[in-house]
Amino acid sequence: MQYQILWADDEIDLLKPYIMFLRGKGYEVTPVNSGADALEEVEKGKFDVVFLDENMPGMTGLEVLPHIKQMKPNLPVVMITKSEEEHIMEEAIGSKIADYLIKPLNPNQILLSVKKILDKKRLEEEKTNLSYQQEFRQLSMQYQDRIDYQEWTEIYKKLLFWELEIDRTENKSMAEVMNMQKAEANANFSRFIRENYEDWLNNPKADKPLLSHQLMRKKVFPLVKEQSPLFFLLIDNLRYDQWKILEGLIQDYFTVEEEAAYYSILPTTTAYARNAIFAGMMPAEIEKQYPKHWVQDLGDSEDEEGFNQHEEFFLQEQVRRSRLNWKVSYNKIIHNNQGKHLVENFNRLLQNHLNVIVYNFVDMLSHARTDMAMIKELAPDESGYRSITASWFTHSPLFDLVKKISDKKGRLVITTDHGMIRVQNPVKIVGDRSVNTNLRYKQGKNLNWDSDDHVLVCRKPERFFLPKVNVSTAYVFTMEDYFFAYPNNYNHYVSHYRNTFQHGGVSLEECIVPFVYLTAK
Repeated sequence: MQYQILWADDEIDLLKPYIMFLRGKGYEVTPVNSGADALEEVEKGKFDVVFLDENMPGMTGLEVLPHIKQMKPNLPVVMITKSEEEHIMEEAIGSKIADYLIKPLNPNQILLSVKKILDKKRLEEEKTNLSYQQEFRQLSMQYQDRIDYQEWTEIYKKLLFWELEIDRTENKSMAEVMNMQKAEANANFSRFIRENYEDWLNNPKADKPLLSHQLMRKKVFPLVKEQSPLFFLLIDNLRYDQWKILEGLIQDYFTVEEEAAYYSILPTTTAYARNAIFAGMMPAEIEKQYPKHWVQDLGDSEDEEGFNQHEEFFLQEQVRRSRLNWKVSYNKIIHNNQGKHLVENFNRLLQNHLNVIVYNFVDMLSHARTDMAMIKELAPDESGYRSITASWFTHSPLFDLVKKISDKKGRLVITTDHGMIRVQNPVKIVGDRSVNTNLRYKQGKNLNWDSDDHVLVCRKPERFFLPKVNVSTAYVFTMEDYFFAYPNNYNHYVSHYRNTFQHGGVSLEECIVPFVYLTAK
């Protein structure tokens, strides 16, 4: 492809050596010696970049620039000037120039500017693909070994780094290889959880990660201070890759002091993991100590939020048990108007030691994606899902709230209760009407499934600290990207749920979730 360059300078004849240099590199250059001629060429021609001298007689470069942007808003313009005055630089940058060069020029300086603008995507893709290929083998060797939970966290972060880097490339030519490697890593991680999870919960000496029920006591409470309110923001169902996208949006307002990860308990659902966070207990312990506040997950219960009606009670009880004399607020945002109302009444939160805010949009989006064709088209895969999450956050009351916290020099924790995974492969299961509706795990009696290869079975719920509805209750979790499907109307069921985002089972995406501590800039 031969790129077209328009170069406007009242001393264009003196620039012939540079023009010949660019032509020798394969670029076609159209020279003009005034701003008026430049506008005429932009209007009738097709150019990939414009070099614009700032100090031309008649119309200056700064005067020509807005006219070019009106005609061709996406046409890159490089401002060239002899002046090093700051106000000229600021005006040019404010007018959205692509680059700024100061005379005297040299050929390589011009070539670098052109390549940065015109060949940037190609060069970045080539470098990204090469770097990922070099690390591919090393990553594969790492997760084939027997490694601990910390190493799994680091591997997951590396995989996400490369997934996001490849996603930013124009052709995404390594995406398929990346997806295959992530699937292989997930298979190994699932086996790791199957071999270690029960030991983490029952062996005091086990080398184990921070789990949901320990999060407040070990990570959040130590951050609470008398002189500065802490805002604890739990965005339900937020995957680690979605956090990395949000990080880019809030980096102008906050500094990341700590970015860690913790492991969600099983099942990786709102009903179990989030109640465990706020109660500071495992689900079976909650049921035993607060039987009136624990809602059983039965077959006729489809609304996840119905299981989480007592989070504020659990939170206050955990603060009380910890003997902390704090003013604590709790707000759950399910609808947009609730988010706006919280922003409008923000100042009252500044009087508290700890402000807990649960935001449910990401969870609602995953369910809407399952049921609404339009959402499926907007978010057909992980890349689309990240994009729609970023769009929501940018225009949400939550972003307004984050900015207000920053303005007041508040401190912020962003975390979640579990992640989710895009499911692809069905496992047949049979159970009675009392079996819960979740696609990634089932609990009940007399459960039968067609394969043990991709499931984690818990026949003794007490070993997983999970409630038992009756003596023969068992739990079974799908691993990797598998989901449960009933034999009745099997093909329709599989077709409807395949390629949707689900949670409740065992995967890197569901289990390893972010915990981020931020301070205002």
